[in-house]
Amino acid sequence: MIKTLKSFDLKDKRVLLRVDFNVPISENKVTDNFRIVSALPTIQHCLKSGAKIIIMSHLGRPGGKVVPELSLISVGELLADLLEMPIKFSDDCISEDSHDVTLGLRSGEIHLLENLRFHPEEDKNEKDFSSKLAKHGEVYINDAFGTAHRAHASNNGVTKYFLNKGMGLLFERELDYLSKRITKPKKPLTVILGGAKIDTKLDLINHFISSADNILIGGGMAFTFLLARGIDVGNSLVDLNMLNNAKKILNRARGKINLLFPEDFICAQSIDDNKNAKVYDVNHIPSSTCGFDIGPSTIDIFSKIISNSGTIFWNGPMGVFEVDGFHHGTQKLASLIADETEKDVITITGGGDSVAAIKKFGYLDQFSHVSSGGGASLELLVGNNLPSIYALEL
Repeated sequence: MIKTLKSFDLKDKRVLLRVDFNVPISENKVTDNFRIVSALPTIQHCLKSGAKIIIMSHLGRPGGKVVPELSLISVGELLADLLEMPIKFSDDCISEDSHDVTLGLRSGEIHLLENLRFHPEEDKNEKDFSSKLAKHGEVYINDAFGTAHRAHASNNGVTKYFLNKGMGLLFERELDYLSKRITKPKKPLTVILGGAKIDTKLDLINHFISSADNILIGGGMAFTFLLARGIDVGNSLVDLNMLNNAKKILNRARGKINLLFPEDFICAQSIDDNKNAKVYDVNHIPSSTCGFDIGPSTIDIFSKIISNSGTIFWNGPMGVFEVDGFHHGTQKLASLIADETEKDVITITGGGDSVAAIKKFGYLDQFSHVSSGGGASLELLVGNNLPSIYALEL
């Protein structure tokens, strides 16, 4: 059993809160605040409960040394703006000064610690480092679902020093949608997979072959499957190392599930040739062209499946949505799935590119759940044990 945030009496308690503020930063400004905004409900609940909040997170991969460009100062400034309140900041997460700041906190105040990964002991899950982190709090709350598949000091080692430990509201919501609602879905369950890489989706496809009703595959990864079926895909993206895996999946899926691939594509000589892009049937892609988006016939076929689903899980765009002219497939599917949400269909999406796409097209608030975890989401979906979840078990 894992305790939830709302089961704790937090009044006047020091709450050590692990969040995932691993956000893109350019010129000392956060360029995508999705993960920060996702953590706000937990932070606001702690504030309303009269807690003293100590927030810790990693940012990027500094390699265990101080990298000024990866400081959490910019994140702290944005968080202060979002909460409309001042935030205390320490430039070392385990220094004596940082512990003094924590001990001096009043109820309703926030103390943000500097990037955990400025210390090599964080990734190594080192015992002494975990102990020093734990000194900041009386209650430990993990709301960093995006790191749940990693056994680090801040989400694993530190839990050994707390009797009072549990998960935040975001973490709880992730488990609800990615575990409970996918394990026992409202039928039919439709899984939509895209993006360029097939290797990162193999476990996901193999898992859903036995549990989903429909699997729709688009994006660059579709071409490896099409080539495995003997279809000439021109100059389109193909992972030759994955051909045998693709053939095994095709054989395993035969007769078990409705596994669909695009019937047509938007093709061009190159990604920069988008103004001269044309629609080609999957069996007639010219040898000199590449597919950069699913075509209109495929959108129609996928749409009918989507509109007859009870639960939809989507991971990966249908094309190079960042380029005008190759965005239609991803945008249309996002729109269709958003419409289904209003009809009480459970709609879930996750993965960096998927989130970026629905944010670009204005549908971020029109899905039942938008996951903040990339690798962690995929690991949980295929039934793997996640270290930081196990660490919270009582």
